[in-house]
Amino acid sequence: MDWLQAPDYWLTRLVIERALGVTYCIAFLVAVNQFRPLLGEKGLLAVPLFLSRVSFFQAPSVFHIRYSDPMLLGVAWTGVVLSVGVVVGLLDLAPPWISILVWFALWVLYQSIVNVGQVFYAFGWETLLLEAGFLAIFLGAGPTVPAWPLILLFRWLVFRVEFGAGLIKLRGDRCWRNLTCLYYHHETQPMPNPLSWFFHHLPKPLHRMEVLGNFFAQLVVPFFLFTPQPVASIAGALIILTQAWLVLSGNFSWLNFLTMTLAISALDDRTLSLFLHVSVPTLSPLPLWWQVLVAAVTLLVLLLSYRPVRNLISRHQVMNFSFDPFHLVNTYGAFGSVTKERYEIIVEGTANVAQGEAGWRAYEFKGKPGDPRRVPRQFAPYHLRLDWLMWFAAMESPFRHQWFIAFVVRLLEGDRATLQLLRLNPFPDHPPAAIRANLFRYRFSSVDEWRKDRVWWVRTPAGEYLPTLVLDAVGNPRRLRS
Repeated sequence: MDWLQAPDYWLTRLVIERALGVTYCIAFLVAVNQFRPLLGEKGLLAVPLFLSRVSFFQAPSVFHIRYSDPMLLGVAWTGVVLSVGVVVGLLDLAPPWISILVWFALWVLYQSIVNVGQVFYAFGWETLLLEAGFLAIFLGAGPTVPAWPLILLFRWLVFRVEFGAGLIKLRGDRCWRNLTCLYYHHETQPMPNPLSWFFHHLPKPLHRMEVLGNFFAQLVVPFFLFTPQPVASIAGALIILTQAWLVLSGNFSWLNFLTMTLAISALDDRTLSLFLHVSVPTLSPLPLWWQVLVAAVTLLVLLLSYRPVRNLISRHQVMNFSFDPFHLVNTYGAFGSVTKERYEIIVEGTANVAQGEAGWRAYEFKGKPGDPRRVPRQFAPYHLRLDWLMWFAAMESPFRHQWFIAFVVRLLEGDRATLQLLRLNPFPDHPPAAIRANLFRYRFSSVDEWRKDRVWWVRTPAGEYLPTLVLDAVGNPRRLRS
């Protein structure tokens, strides 16, 4: 079955697998550093409680066998080790079936984390990594010829990512259709980076050109991914360039980096050899059993694509949704609506309520805006899960977010694991006596304001978000009566 083999995409496969290994490594390191305080046995949304409410087929995970924080760390560190092995090329030295086992293990381990991660893992880049990771299981390694259907399935995946994102914008917020969404987006996105302030202050005609360019890249270019070379390579390169532009303008975890990885599937070895000088080994054909496996997986993906395609053409399109519990074939999209004003929750504590306003000191988060003088930081492709959830929480009542109340309780308890998620703990010696949270309207400073005061943000009070809370005698939070 020669049609299953793509000898001109060996270097393509090499780059895809190395880049995907890096993404897996980052994802597992995020779990090592953040999962326990967010979702562990004493986390803000404890996994054992969640598992008691769902079945395996509702949330497939090895943690249905048993969950413990040490077991979570074992799973996460195993993922780190396996992904590092992929990145350094160990799979290219092993028999082909070893490659299948390693990629399958990475997929199962990360699936197990995502499916118990609840709201802290409810992001499109989680399902995107799982879907790409599933395809990688069958992509092959070493001197075997890449499987042509898998190359096409990677293109089909990036097509859905880009085209879905373009359609959700076209059908969503009116500001996309009148080309004005980028008047606001750089300022109101979940986590701005060091260049977002500069992007925000670009001339408005350029913002409108950005939107037009976005529509071209997401609604037109993806169709050319399936054309002959060199047109397909040009389409892939355009997607990579537009994703790089998004990397420069904000922190979106590994979404943009992973999308660029998928778009590499459109670039053949001849194109990549212009930038990478790697000798292609003498290739051996795929074993018959592998060819049969590739054909079966291709058929499965095509069958499971029915509902995502139906969603794409629907006027009631949903974004970032999985149609099966294993996240095999999903639908994607981002920023169907754009917030026009930015609100931030500022969490404060005091050692002594009797001190009045002078005694209140603010907690600082690693990524989300707080101190107006602090320049926004670059974290992507690393993902700060608590910081991202704080952006969503600011749009609703705190009592709609169970995890936020639990977070405040951990601060009152002085929980070390939770405090490690923060940049600054203003109470290093003992927990505060009380916690409160206020809402502020944030906007980027103007050029003149920055020159005068060296502030990146200007903020104005927008009311109380959470009343002052203290812990009672048995450790439960209660409102402090004035």
